[in-house]
Amino acid sequence: MPKFIRTLTVFYNTVISNKEVPLFRGAVLKSLGNNANVLYHNHASEDTFRYSYPLIQYKRIGGKAAITCVEEGADIIGQFMSEAPATLRLGTKETECEVAHIHPARILVQTWEKPFTYHLNRWLPLNSRNYQLYMASSDDNERKEMLENILKGNLLSMLKGIGIHLEAELLVGINQISDPYIIYNKGVGLMAFNAEFTCNLSIPNYIGIGKNASIGYGIVHQKKSPNKETKEQ
Repeated sequence: MPKFIRTLTVFYNTVISNKEVPLFRGAVLKSLGNNANVLYHNHASEDTFRYSYPLIQYKRIGGKAAITCVEEGADIIGQFMSEAPATLRLGTKETECEVAHIHPARILVQTWEKPFTYHLNRWLPLNSRNYQLYMASSDDNERKEMLENILKGNLLSMLKGIGIHLEAELLVGINQISDPYIIYNKGVGLMAFNAEFTCNLSIPNYIGIGKNASIGYGIVHQKKSPNKETKEQ
């Protein structure tokens, strides 16, 4: 069923690099200490993990730190904002933690007759299995179809994580995609892509999809202004 989804993105004046996003996350968690809600880190306990869509996501948007909160995540971000120190330590670098602005939104997430166009940045579609399949193919159309199916799966996983079950078919098409490039996470090289895609689903801006969505990968942003019916409220 369609559902209105609340998001809250907090933009900071803190300039960070892509590789510093995990450090930004770590600095937030350190400032909260043992009182941090599980949604900040997704560790249900020391030995167990919360395997669900991340409702608090740490990002780099416009070259600066940001946090996007979804549904329950938006309810608890005040814990950090009320306790945030004046500075955060990103590795060996001390940096100011100053809010630039806050963007709340409420969007009806459902399928529509006409598709929307989205940008997708630093997307990590390939796991160890489908990486082998992707590399084994030399046909560009076959590779594109494979990535479209993975993208559709990523979107369906996101929907499941926020409690939405679609009644209509989800239609996804990749218009443009960059050449793959390698990024490193915890010393492991991962194949990333930037893409432009169309989809008949209304998707909240700034949320992440796919692998490592909680630390700035797979950020979605609508290319054109939403239709009147789906405009953020």
